[in-house]
Amino acid sequence: MTPELERLFEHLRFPSISTDSNHAGDVRANAEWLVKQFEGMGLQTDLHETAKHPIVTARNEQVPGRKTVLIYGHYDVQPVDPVALWDSPPFEPEIREGKIWGRGGADNKGQHFVHLLGAEKMLQEEGELPLNVIFLIEGEEEIGSPNLVPFLEQHREDFACDIIAVSDTGMVAPGVPTLGYGLRGITCLEVKVQGPSGDLHSGVYGGAVANPASAAARMVASLHDDEGKVAVAGFYDDVIALEDWEREMWAQVPGATDGDFLKVTGSSEVFGEPGYSAAELIWARPTVEVNGIGSGYQGEGSKTVLPAEAMFKLSCRLVPGQDPEKIQDAVIAHLKTHTPKGVSVEIERGHSGKAYHNDPHSSFGKAAQVALEKSFGKPPVLIREGGSIPIIQDMKEILGADSLMLGLALPDCQIHAPNENFAVENFEAGIEMSRALLIELSKS
Repeated sequence: MTPELERLFEHLRFPSISTDSNHAGDVRANAEWLVKQFEGMGLQTDLHETAKHPIVTARNEQVPGRKTVLIYGHYDVQPVDPVALWDSPPFEPEIREGKIWGRGGADNKGQHFVHLLGAEKMLQEEGELPLNVIFLIEGEEEIGSPNLVPFLEQHREDFACDIIAVSDTGMVAPGVPTLGYGLRGITCLEVKVQGPSGDLHSGVYGGAVANPASAAARMVASLHDDEGKVAVAGFYDDVIALEDWEREMWAQVPGATDGDFLKVTGSSEVFGEPGYSAAELIWARPTVEVNGIGSGYQGEGSKTVLPAEAMFKLSCRLVPGQDPEKIQDAVIAHLKTHTPKGVSVEIERGHSGKAYHNDPHSSFGKAAQVALEKSFGKPPVLIREGGSIPIIQDMKEILGADSLMLGLALPDCQIHAPNENFAVENFEAGIEMSRALLIELSKS
């Protein structure tokens, strides 16, 4: 195993689960480990306390007149449940079939660590970096980065930069370098449907009392028409349409055909807003998804109960032009309109984040494309991402800088799921990509 991989394995062994207070000490220990890595490179390094988990920053000597790149990443990870579905312990990384298996390998330790290693190699070989570099690695991305926005607002001048580099997204297929220039936004809701004051016998009372489980099902079903288009009034009003060049380009992206998406997901057919390919639906069209639904008896066998309440959770993925608060208002109004008689609803607003979009043909975008081509041996494809990284738009609004999303995770990397993995060849190519990126950005 190479020294670089050994150090990554050290990084991966920290169970830095930010949402679980039982792992607060592990999160801090991981942050302190990162501090030592950056200090070993000779960078000015700081561990910043927040109301929850620390933020680690590092920078080289900032030379006036040079371009400045901020490299963002996160060292916190998702919970590992259900543990029984892992083929190997989640925090005991190992290599099998050319992949690094372990929680955080792809999201995001492996991806941000390539930038640290790329800069370190350049410092060892050249003695300096060709531009001003600021690393910002946070410990709360998996819980919505609640303390990063106020931190950046308070230290706006300290993190002023020309461009931001982020490797926290994906490649469309093995060996296909990918530059992301957009992200869907997000807004979430949780709905509680209340019926009788307590569970009832379904024989004694069934047919005369509204059933919250049935009511919840009807409300959820009302969110889409039979073809999969969102049926919420005004939902599509502000959507900025895809441009022709994007649709033409995406139709040629390797690994992004409808068949490719079906193979990865295991679904039988593409289903969603009519008139769009799977790639277009995921990368550039909004959606409403049911993330969880429950009510009544869930155990073995029958229990003839009429449940007192039901619940469901929704997330809306948004695209440029849509405002999260406005969409929340529209969905809430729709649900209230479609609430059946005999039940009441309580709707709790969840977290939100705006969609993000930039021009991939800018000078910085072109520099990133050159770096990717030098590292992977072929021109990159340009895509928008279906997922959300709300902090990207927040950084745009606070620092005034766009983000280059240089994804290295493959479609089957299993982020947020058991058996998360990261391709060794992408880890190694990512180190070279990071070095090439610093050089190309310095020329922009």
